[in-house]
Amino acid sequence: MLYDKDIREPLFDFLEERYGKTRIIEEKQVGRSRADVMMVRPSSLSGIEIKSDADTYARLERQVRDYDLYFDYNYVAVGSSHGNHVEEHVPRWWGVITVEQEVSRVDFYVLREALPNPNRLLRAKLSLLWRPELAHIQKINGLPKYKEKSKLFVMEKILVKVPEDILHEQISQELFERDYTNIRNVIEQYRRQTLPRH
Repeated sequence: MLYDKDIREPLFDFLEERYGKTRIIEEKQVGRSRADVMMVRPSSLSGIEIKSDADTYARLERQVRDYDLYFDYNYVAVGSSHGNHVEEHVPRWWGVITVEQEVSRVDFYVLREALPNPNRLLRAKLSLLWRPELAHIQKINGLPKYKEKSKLFVMEKILVKVPEDILHEQISQELFERDYTNIRNVIEQYRRQTLPRH
């Protein structure tokens, strides 16, 4: 029986080998769900839900709805016990990766490649970025800083002013460069620069 912990690291190696330049971000909050894996590629984001042999489909319906708002492509990676039935539980545009325990390693098979997600909202995808990352997108596109405006206001301006194909690439670039070890400093520096001085 394969558990989540048996699947993760080999899965990340498989994804990098198959898709080339990628960045894996684990446990990303999307709506009311927590995406097991967010795979960043140069102009797209993929959500990957891992269902090990020990998991059930109990939360999958809600997870599908949440993933579908945020990601350009979605996959479910399943242990062999789910391989025969998982396609009945996810929409036709979701990809399916099956995980098999071989003698000395874990093997992966793409049972079904993901299709472009028709339900993805660019606004939701953009909301995955932190405020300093949005500020950088504003800067490189020559937009005003909107220092005292809300994140939502800034996102709406970006959505109106930046062509969609360019924005997809810029979102990916921000996520490729995201530094989780330094985020507190980055956010504090951003706040010092944007908060009004008295």
